[in-house]
Amino acid sequence: MKKQRLDKFISNQLLLSRSIVRTGILKGRATVNGVVVRNVGEIIDADSDCVTYEGNTVGYREYIYILMNKPKGVLSAATDKSRKTVVDLVPQSIRRQGLFPVGRLDKDTTGLLLITDDGVFAHNCISPKKEISKSYVVTLDGDINDGMIKVFNEGVVLADGTVCKSAKLERISENVARIIITEGKYHQIKRMFGTVGLGVNDLRRESIGGLTIPDTLKEGECIEMTKEQLENSIFYR
Repeated sequence: MKKQRLDKFISNQLLLSRSIVRTGILKGRATVNGVVVRNVGEIIDADSDCVTYEGNTVGYREYIYILMNKPKGVLSAATDKSRKTVVDLVPQSIRRQGLFPVGRLDKDTTGLLLITDDGVFAHNCISPKKEISKSYVVTLDGDINDGMIKVFNEGVVLADGTVCKSAKLERISENVARIIITEGKYHQIKRMFGTVGLGVNDLRRESIGGLTIPDTLKEGECIEMTKEQLENSIFYR
């Protein structure tokens, strides 16, 4: 059972300030199991009690899981003082305190990004030990050759001596490729192509494990998913 103060529960679930919620409760805008409650410190069971606020049911979710089609120019961060972040793009209806991106996509990288407030789930997604594949489509400033495909398969050694795990490089056209990696080092893909003399003009993540972006989800949009949906796609493909 999940015991919480009424004001804290409503505030967290609806992303409203505690002071606003307290005022609303005092004015009789909250009910618990059909009864108006004016005690802001009322203890409720979030798992079983039926709570409403201003006539709307307040449903309890311990964690939230969001799939976003990340656009260019947005930071993969929870907050930033001057720049827009991916959390800023989450609709108010599903936004809540504590959200953060699972791993990072560079500011100008687009595509699949997960956002959650479940730290254990996030750790499992990005842990190198899990070896979860991540697929990207990359547009380069030069042509791809068979030698590069072999080098990537054998494991690229970055300029600083860091050894990358084997990566699969599939040529789509002369300067467009799909690359599949199982780790997530800082600027890894750009650094990997730098070792073969190529620069990255465009980068888009298309999948994590077996999870892909729905065709109907436009850049900048996101949808809420369940933990089970994500785990079944990411870990059990």
